[in-house]
Amino acid sequence: MTDTMSAESSAYGEAVRAVRAGELDADEAAELLIDLMTDGEILGLLDGDSPGLLLPLIPILLNRVPFVAGAVSRLGIPGIRFSDGGRGVVIGASTAFPVTIARAATWDPSLEERVGLAIGLETRARGANYSASVCVNLLRHPAWGRAQECYGEDPVLTARMGAAITRGVRVNAMACVKHFALNSMENERFKVDVSVDEHALHEVYLPHFRAVVEAGADSVMSSYNRVRGEYMDVNRALLTDVLRQEWGFSGFVTSDWVFGTHDAFLSLQAGMDVEMPLRLLRARELPAALRNGDLARATVLQSARRILRTCVQHAAAREMEAPTRAVIASPAHRALAHRVAAESIVLLKNETVGAAPLLPLAPTTGHLAVIGRLAARANLGDHGSSRVRPPSAVSPLQGLREALPGVRITTSSGRNERAAAALAAAAETAIVVGLDQHDEGESVVTGGVDVGVLGRAFASGPLRRVLIGLAHLASRFVRGGDRSSLELRPGDERLIQAVVAANPRTVVVLISGSAILTESWRGRVPALLLAWYGGMEGGRALASVLTGSEEPGGRLPFVLPTDAAHLPSFDPAAKSVVYDDKWGQRRLDGEGRAPAFPFGFGLGYTRIEHRLLDHRFDDTGGYADVLVTNTGDREGSTVVQVYAADVSIRRPVAQLLGFQKVTLQPGAERTVRVVLDAGPILQRDPSTGRWSPRAGDWGLVAGQHSPVGWADAGPLWRPEPLIDQEGVSDRQPI
Repeated sequence: MTDTMSAESSAYGEAVRAVRAGELDADEAAELLIDLMTDGEILGLLDGDSPGLLLPLIPILLNRVPFVAGAVSRLGIPGIRFSDGGRGVVIGASTAFPVTIARAATWDPSLEERVGLAIGLETRARGANYSASVCVNLLRHPAWGRAQECYGEDPVLTARMGAAITRGVRVNAMACVKHFALNSMENERFKVDVSVDEHALHEVYLPHFRAVVEAGADSVMSSYNRVRGEYMDVNRALLTDVLRQEWGFSGFVTSDWVFGTHDAFLSLQAGMDVEMPLRLLRARELPAALRNGDLARATVLQSARRILRTCVQHAAAREMEAPTRAVIASPAHRALAHRVAAESIVLLKNETVGAAPLLPLAPTTGHLAVIGRLAARANLGDHGSSRVRPPSAVSPLQGLREALPGVRITTSSGRNERAAAALAAAAETAIVVGLDQHDEGESVVTGGVDVGVLGRAFASGPLRRVLIGLAHLASRFVRGGDRSSLELRPGDERLIQAVVAANPRTVVVLISGSAILTESWRGRVPALLLAWYGGMEGGRALASVLTGSEEPGGRLPFVLPTDAAHLPSFDPAAKSVVYDDKWGQRRLDGEGRAPAFPFGFGLGYTRIEHRLLDHRFDDTGGYADVLVTNTGDREGSTVVQVYAADVSIRRPVAQLLGFQKVTLQPGAERTVRVVLDAGPILQRDPSTGRWSPRAGDWGLVAGQHSPVGWADAGPLWRPEPLIDQEGVSDRQPI
């Protein structure tokens, strides 16, 4: 039985059937439903169905049931049935995949689409039809507490991965992309005002949102922050002028939760359709306003049509057969979580110690010391709205014990550095250090919220002051938030130095959601890996990479600098910030600074060479053919990365145009065709909205990470604007 058959005899069920059969389109079906609805039912589409009194229970209920908005049982309308989950479904015990930024490190959109399919299946099996699992905010600075929920610093990588998960999720659930827009700091996310010029906005911070919309996203979640002085729920310039009119988005927009709606009327007029997840501002203000004519009926109906059209269209197009709960944390999904975790691990350093590189661990290993406060923990990431509670999870220590049953494994938390060093001296050593939910993540409680949304009693007076005071006090003690440092805890750094001094055969495994600076100790450590928050199978995946049964398949989705001063300034307490086009690897390139590890970097257990053979390219995109050869003695993968830069300037700034992951047997070679995105070398005219090539002498290189030099770059094109009779720029390719 399908999960729509219970409503098959209802008006909604009939509308879905008619759209599926081609008898109606989704717009016509939405109109028919609206004609059957009362004003109260129509207004009920525009906010959550739960009363405001449930606000304190949201953290508990989010893990137990879908949050519903716009259900009309009389007509069989199920409403939006919300589940969060960038790393898996937050309802019940579900598959915990590696965090989003770890999956970005796989550089494998096809794998990410499979993750999206699994998340969509488990979302539907839990009774939800709407998944807020697509987070494509750009990583402007790695101190952002929710960096682990994004795909890194590059718009092209983010666009490809975000579009992939969207396609996967939509097979079974409506896909929501968040947080629109320019939401990349945590502590002041409720208040911060982001200033940005037109070029940086459209050419840096929005292209990946547009790509996800073009991939079919059903819904967009507006962010808490302000952009150019306006909160996003009332920001008509972005929600309507850009999102709907320029990009053609036809789905619906929801607010971020509780404190993401600032005005019941203006938000509706601006293009924010649903206040989530409770009955708050709109429930109090819209009914009377509609009755007395202060609120135009056409404005209400516009949002109602968007919501119903999208829901009906999705229900008609999704897989007919509903999954059972047997898919949740199934063996297939566990295996997928394992594969993603292994392919996300980035090998940053692997020096020869004795006769061979330290990794993979030698088959003759007889005694391994696993040291560190995180070694025996399944460290899954932050404990905010994206938290997944799997039925089981594997720590690094457990994974190694399973993988090496014949090896003596001793362990220590590392709190006593002298004892840890003594333990290390007697063994081949692995150290597991990094961050956890106390160091970074969503800031669940903050003093920056507008408590007036809770009712008139909180708009001013003593209740408001008391609640704000409590929020400020609580914010000093809660977990997560933006990072205060890009380095490890001082105790972890001392532990590394003590252990490597005792045993030069030391492997350091870093766990985190973004960059960790390693300059004070990296030079003394022969092997270094970045293992992220690896999900429920992360411990087994790490063990498989350390032992060599699988290779480290990850590549950095951001640059690792040698100094935090080489990145944009980051003030977690800032009430206003300026976002420009100088961040990450591009900032280092423009200033001529060498990174510790460049964007896209990662080692494997074999040697793979690249050679650019040919390319075709214009302002609509193109391709590059790259010959890839495995010159090593074992199977391995690489990510072919193609970059362009204006080589006429003193310090060319690399722009990723495309990438392709490929696996080769030893001695094998293959010609790989890499699809190229023209976006990074185009500019948008703020007055006309038209796109045209940037001036310059553009060169093209193919390699295994962001290039450090452009001397051998092949020509891409040299734009020479030729104005035709209609005033449209043409390009002359080389």
